[in-house]
Amino acid sequence: MSSPLDDSDFVDRDFLASQSATSAAATLPPGPGVSATVTPSTGRPPNREELEARLTERHQQLAELKRRQEAIERERVALEEARRRQAEFETGRPEITQQLTRGIELLEQAEFRARREAEQLAKSLTGLREALSQVQALRGEAWTPETWQTELTRALTTIENARMEWNSARLKWPLLSGQTGDPDGPPAPETTGAVIGLPPGASLGQWFKLGFALTWPVAAVGLLAAGLLMAVLLR
Repeated sequence: MSSPLDDSDFVDRDFLASQSATSAAATLPPGPGVSATVTPSTGRPPNREELEARLTERHQQLAELKRRQEAIERERVALEEARRRQAEFETGRPEITQQLTRGIELLEQAEFRARREAEQLAKSLTGLREALSQVQALRGEAWTPETWQTELTRALTTIENARMEWNSARLKWPLLSGQTGDPDGPPAPETTGAVIGLPPGASLGQWFKLGFALTWPVAAVGLLAAGLLMAVLLR
């Protein structure tokens, strides 16, 4: 007599084994080549359409990564340019400030010297014009026998004053002595007692001759005035 049947007699053990293998393969992490050769949902190799879809997806991801890389590169270039300009600002501002400040100081000093020189030049020019007008106003033919000596004394005094004005202008302005200085050079120095035309190591005789040439008209006028005074007193 045969044994009674149980529930295990109706189970297909080969089918259960294949199902267990498929479930175990699906739970494993995808390794190299697995995702491209096995479809996790079905457990079968991918077909052509699925491979093309995955390839297209990978191309899109690469294109997106390339766009992001280009955007990051542009941002890097912009940051480097901003850093360069910031460094140029930080170094250029104090440098140009110092240069402008120094330039203003130098030009202000040059302007002051030029203004002072112009004032001195105007004074010299005014003195020469006045001396010229006084000398041109002398008229010997208008003197009378009674006043010619007095007029002569006045005329000699006027000429001597004009000569002193001329010598003073020559000392201040070398141009009057025929010296052509550089117009862009420093201004002419003020009068310090040095005589134009004599070297620094001039001898005592040369200085004496120059002093005599400058003072003899005054001495002649003085002697003439003394003689006239004595003549008047003797009369």
